[in-house]
Amino acid sequence: MGFERIGDLAHRPRAPLQLRFGAELGRRLDQAYGRAAEPLIPVEAPETPRVEQVFAEPIGAPETLARYAGVLAAALCGLLEARGLGVRRLDWLCHRVVNNRIEAVRVGLAGPVRDTRRLTRLLTDRIETIEPGFGIERMTLAASAAEPLDWRPAAGRLGEPAMPDVSGLIDTLSNRIGAERLYRLAPVESDVPERSMRKLAPLAAPTGKAWSPDWPRPARLFRRPEPIETLALLPDNPPTHFTWRGVRRRIRRADGPERIFGEWGRRDAEMWAVRDYFQVEDEAGERFWLFRAGDGEDAATGSQAWFIHGQFG
Repeated sequence: MGFERIGDLAHRPRAPLQLRFGAELGRRLDQAYGRAAEPLIPVEAPETPRVEQVFAEPIGAPETLARYAGVLAAALCGLLEARGLGVRRLDWLCHRVVNNRIEAVRVGLAGPVRDTRRLTRLLTDRIETIEPGFGIERMTLAASAAEPLDWRPAAGRLGEPAMPDVSGLIDTLSNRIGAERLYRLAPVESDVPERSMRKLAPLAAPTGKAWSPDWPRPARLFRRPEPIETLALLPDNPPTHFTWRGVRRRIRRADGPERIFGEWGRRDAEMWAVRDYFQVEDEAGERFWLFRAGDGEDAATGSQAWFIHGQFG
């Protein structure tokens, strides 16, 4: 036919092409150029545990969706138990009657779970995000991420677990506020305060490291130190007062300095860098963590400016 590129077809009149090759050619051209919608069917591994429910009449009421979410969760837990698995990521797909649209809900879990009540509760908490439109004709529940889960005996009065199980609370919070906002802090071997910790998953295994008890650290460490206005006698005296965020505070007690040196192995700018930290308490009883950039004598060690880096509980 003399057609070598897609562009050769795209600029031809559509009617002669449709008469000769049918409507499929024009539809695929429109999809390629983005003029027509093309539903994407996800490719799933055949071993992915999944259950499905097809309805004779479309459903849309929230209580009906919740009921069938529980039915599918129970069926999926039975399938997982037969395979010795627990779900870590759950996908709830609701296929709408009109325009083949899929309403999807994804639930993440802190650890492998096959508890029907917990999975049902996590799914029903997200029902308000589903727009049924003219109704849901098919519902699918798939464990898109699963891990081995051994049998565990239930706790009884004669053998309560040493530590309470908070995984249910973690799952609820992470799916409401976002998993990235739920974490715990673990120590890192570094003298620089902002480098001495890292984020871990709430139920991650202990790292076996601990912070040094020699100098206490504030309960709230700021993401970045904030500059303050203050007055102190050099080189080692604590400030007598400081102004932070427009509020002037007079210092009643102070402890320090704790000198922290820069980590010269990371970058050359920290070769001579020094910070002198002070724990201070104002007249209202609030305690703060202040530091001076520099040793108070040599300009090469820092700008001699003062900052606040955190607050004690």
